[in-house]
Amino acid sequence: MIVRWGIDRLGEVCDELGVCAPLLVAGPRWEGLELRLEPAARWHEVPSERVDDAAAVARDADGVVAVGGGSAIDLGKAISAATGLQLVSVPTTYAGAEWTTYFGVRDGQRRMRGGGTGAKLGGAVYEVELTLDLPREPTVGTAMNALAHCAEALYALGHNEAADEEALAGAQLISEWLPRVVEAPHDRVARTELLRGASHAGAALGGSMLALAHAMAQAVGGRYGLPHGTLNGICLPPALRYNARYAPEAVRRFGEAIGGDPAVRVEELARLGGPARLRELGVPDEDLRDLAAAAAQRAGNQANPNPATPAEIEQLLRSVW
Repeated sequence: MIVRWGIDRLGEVCDELGVCAPLLVAGPRWEGLELRLEPAARWHEVPSERVDDAAAVARDADGVVAVGGGSAIDLGKAISAATGLQLVSVPTTYAGAEWTTYFGVRDGQRRMRGGGTGAKLGGAVYEVELTLDLPREPTVGTAMNALAHCAEALYALGHNEAADEEALAGAQLISEWLPRVVEAPHDRVARTELLRGASHAGAALGGSMLALAHAMAQAVGGRYGLPHGTLNGICLPPALRYNARYAPEAVRRFGEAIGGDPAVRVEELARLGGPARLRELGVPDEDLRDLAAAAAQRAGNQANPNPATPAEIEQLLRSVW
């Protein structure tokens, strides 16, 4: 995948990929963004479960450019998979979706309606200016998603030395620079370093897999339409405590990278964004057993060093309820 920094290099990336007239996937917020390219068509409904309709709009396009957070890029990946067109992502959060071929499909209320894989990843263009006005909660939430990518890449099934290096680099940058971004949201240096951390985290994710924390976050968020990153900030600490028994060296290395007890430090960083308990997000106590059963079946749990049972996951969820 081609990676460039600076929105002025988007045209260069498209040229390298042979993309001249892409479908532009971007929500209304980015309507006036100057991209220095002429799209064949535009799709503004983000998120959207109307993937077939969006793919039909791309009939005269020779690529897809997605601008936005995880929802926009996931939609771009779904269109890419449906059409075979290459995707260039311009991420405006720290979610890391630009690094994986799989995607989730969400409706307008952000509830999960399906998913798949098979996107053709052509490139990613990072522009710090597009992150400067990102509000505090999604800043912290998507950064916590990136941090979970770092942690889980170190011990998920399929982890490897190259992905480990990306994960440790990303974890160190995110832990150091996220508090500074919260203190000074328009500090370009801080935002740049946090975005670099997220890019490393995405590369780690792309080279490894997800694990238990993501399985829990996906099960909860998919049912209620809750922010995926915020849920990763809540679910990662209990998952780290669980996995300390089965992958102690990986959890120790992660703790060294972020500068403290891994679960405690993640909890400190997650609290920078607001809600730190499931009940604060409106998750009903009586649903935890069903949510645990759903999480146990997810691929992330199956890729965990020791897949957790539904009863174990219920205990973990209750510890953060």
